Order: sequence, then structure tokens, then C-alpha cells
Amino acid sequence: MGVFADYRGLPERARGASIALGNFDGLHAGHKAVMAAAREAGAGNFSVATFEPPPHAYFRPQDPPFRIFRPERRNAAILAEGADSVFELPFNGEMASKTDEEFVREVLVDGLGVSHVSVGFDYRFGRGRMGHAQRLASLGRALGFGVTIVDEVQNEDEKASSTAIRQALRAGEPELAAQILGQVWVADGPVIKGEQNGRKFGYPTANTSLGELIHPKYGVYAVRVRIDRAGEWLPGVANFGRTPTTGLRDPLLEAHIFDFDGDIYGRWMEVQIISYMRPELHFESLDAMVVQMGKDVIEAKQRLAAA
Repeated sequence: MGVFADYRGLPERARGASIALGNFDGLHAGHKAVMAAAREAGAGNFSVATFEPPPHAYFRPQDPPFRIFRPERRNAAILAEGADSVFELPFNGEMASKTDEEFVREVLVDGLGVSHVSVGFDYRFGRGRMGHAQRLASLGRALGFGVTIVDEVQNEDEKASSTAIRQALRAGEPELAAQILGQVWVADGPVIKGEQNGRKFGYPTANTSLGELIHPKYGVYAVRVRIDRAGEWLPGVANFGRTPTTGLRDPLLEAHIFDFDGDIYGRWMEVQIISYMRPELHFESLDAMVVQMGKDVIEAKQRLAAA
């Protein structure tokens, strides 16, 4: 059925589902386990409910960007897992003020008309995070819907969590992030005009601002790039940072795609962050920077061939 931007005024066909309830940023193994529980309870049919914006963004707008997926990418990934619908529950002052019982009665029962709800073992909800998974189960029994509480999921020795993925990306460990995430992390956005210095130096780049996406560690990465969400992934090398040699500016992801010279301004670019190669550096001269760029291209090709 697709994506719904509210829990009120839903068509009747969208109500009454078995719901997986949670954050679902990154869609790691823990999230998939919650969805699997909802699918089982719904005899193969289930939907997902999540807050938009995330509560963290509402309560701490001053914090650095933290999203692993943009909402559109998250929703597409959820639907690709077989969900019938995604309900984006608007998180605002009204939602933040609801008690745990008000949330369950007004949003889950009156709004979504849930038949069953699946959550992770550490799920919290309601004003001041007053409600927990066991409280949800108690309210479910009182109000006529079932609840499944899913145990912690681990990838080898690492807890499958969005926090662990963010920590890995900020530490310059995209391979670890991919292991926890279950896939290579992708930064995406529209291609915008940069300073066009790369073209002057013989290494033209396609640039995008990560905006609300988490900012990985500044530096140079081996990457693969895809345009307009289709076609093949093209090998390349990318810098994420503020380019201290040519003049500090807001962080930008600049991807040099090997053997590519198309005009892609304004088109959507996806960048798989494969391997961290080195930190962003300040060079004493532009010539020294260009020499290093050549070395980066060679190393990126080697890393991609081995990945």
C-alpha cells in the first residue's frame, strides 16, 4: 500500500495490521528480526511504524547529523523486505507529550487499529520514555492486541544496533559498519556544483552534501557510485571533508568516478563507502596535493579489486 505520513485518517484497508514498531534507521539485523516477528504474527502480512522525524532530532536539533538512511531510502528498504505499508508517525510536541497509555490508545489502537505489535527488547515510548516493552505487552492484553518482544540480536560479538553503525562510520571503519548493517553503507544526495577544482587538476568530481545523513570520518575513501538509483556501480575514489588545502567550507562528499566524464548535475547520486584510506590533509602546495590524488586513485583501485 505504500507510505502513510500520519496515523489519523487512514483508509480502512491500511488499518488492522500486524505492526513492527521501532526506529529502523539502517535496517540492520535487529530491525529485521522485529519485522520477522511481525510477519509471523500477521501470517505473512505486516507493516512498519516509525517516528518521523526521529525523536532524537526533535529533542536535540543541535546535535551533529546522525541518520544512517534518508527517510526515502529507509522506506524503500522496508517495503523491499515485504512490508505492506510504512507509517511515519509525526513526532512533534503533541506526540512527545503523550503518556505511554495515551500513545497506545490514540496512535496504535484508534489510529492504526493494530492487531499485533512487535518491538525490540529495549523499546521505550511515551512521555519521557516512560513506557517499555513489558508495559506495552500489558497494555496490549488490556486493549486486545498481541505483543512480541524480540531479544537482542548480535552480529558475531557486536550488538546489531544503529549506534554501533554510527560509531563505526565516525571512526573511519566502513567495513565494520557494513558488517553490522548487513550491507555496504551508502551516502546519497543530488549532485551539486562544487568549487570545480578537481576538474582543473585532472580529477573531476561529482559532489553532494550529506545534510541530515551521518557524517563519516573526514578523509579519502575507496567507493562505488551509481546514478539515478539504477545501472551499474562505478568504481571511484572520494573525499569527505572541508578541503583545507583549497579553502575551508562546509563538509562535502566529492567522488571522482574512474573513466567517467558525463554531465550529472542535479541527478541523484549514491556512493557506497567501501574503505577508508587516509585522513584529510593540508598540503603545502597544489602540486603536492595533485601528486597525492594520483596515489589515492591507484590505492582505491587496489582496494576495490580486493573488496
